[in-house]
Amino acid sequence: MRLHEYQAKQVFADAGIPTPASQLAETVDEAVDAAEEIGYPVAIKAQVHVGGRGKAGGIKLVESKEEAREAAEDIIGMDLKGYHVSKVLVEEAVDFVNELYVGVTMDRNEGRPVAMVSTKGGVNIEEVAEEDPDAIAREHIDPAFGMHPFQARKVVYEAGVDREVANDVASVLTTLYQLWDDRDGADTEINPLMITADNEVIAADAVMNIDGDALFRQPEIAEMGEEAAEGDELEQKADEYGFDYVRLDGNVGIIGNGAGLVMTTLDLVDYYGGEPANFLDVGGGAKADRIANALDMVFSDENVDSVVFNIFGGITRGDEVANGINQALEQFDEIPKPVTVRLAGTNAEEGMEILNEDLVTVEHTLEDAVQRAVEYAKEVEA
Repeated sequence: MRLHEYQAKQVFADAGIPTPASQLAETVDEAVDAAEEIGYPVAIKAQVHVGGRGKAGGIKLVESKEEAREAAEDIIGMDLKGYHVSKVLVEEAVDFVNELYVGVTMDRNEGRPVAMVSTKGGVNIEEVAEEDPDAIAREHIDPAFGMHPFQARKVVYEAGVDREVANDVASVLTTLYQLWDDRDGADTEINPLMITADNEVIAADAVMNIDGDALFRQPEIAEMGEEAAEGDELEQKADEYGFDYVRLDGNVGIIGNGAGLVMTTLDLVDYYGGEPANFLDVGGGAKADRIANALDMVFSDENVDSVVFNIFGGITRGDEVANGINQALEQFDEIPKPVTVRLAGTNAEEGMEILNEDLVTVEHTLEDAVQRAVEYAKEVEA
């Protein structure tokens, strides 16, 4: 479950991490009043679950009442990468001299949480990891003991953070890990963590994703999650249909049965040069109505240009899955986006023969299916 920036900042501030003065606004007048109260310059920031808001016009820095009104009118109600913007965060602008990245996530290869620090903040950290992996310092943490103070200092110094602010950055990182642990986090990060000319350390952005299976013991976060899902029709549909669903920024829609299977597909889409548009696990029982609901969700995402099914027939046999896919697709007068299917497991061969190849492209291996889906998406882009 993902929190909005304003919600994550509230959690961070309550834990003692410095954040800029800010107010949430749902109307243009509220945004202007907030800007006047905070004092210029301020940033007006769209509150949607999507990266690259600034480049897409969802974040604007303003220095007067007139500019604040114009920016709020532009942002509130806009469609930002398929998301409807209904709220903005009006925030005090930070006069910074440096930007850092700090974050905590689970390193599944190591089976332990990892704390990360980089002096290349303010940019996409995934791009930094790919282009200059040495620019990110990492420290693995034993969850039985938590993050020791020396570990926080060690990873901060290894990242090359200036000594004048190193202790404060280490303190922020320690708090971030404690929040990740106490709140059943999946990811917590600040990008950028801004350094001012007076050597103040301020969280200018905030990301906090929570393990959805742990929400029963995080009632306050669960309430935030209900508010975070407001205005996102796809998230609401996922709840209605009972799907595990996460919306991403790419254009290759992914449908599978089983979290591991979906994650594998997502990783392969990235490996073959595509960009995943979502994580969608339909769970057990791939019947026609459930497949139709999954397709309805993925087809409704304006960012999706092609769809790949990765279904493993276990208790639900491959021939049943194939019949479900056929029946689901036949409910559409026109297939809006190309669909590629790979079946494996019980009665997979029978299922492959049943699939209507007038409606879908059938591939016998997952690698071939993913590559075909990525090709279809790139053809649309071209």
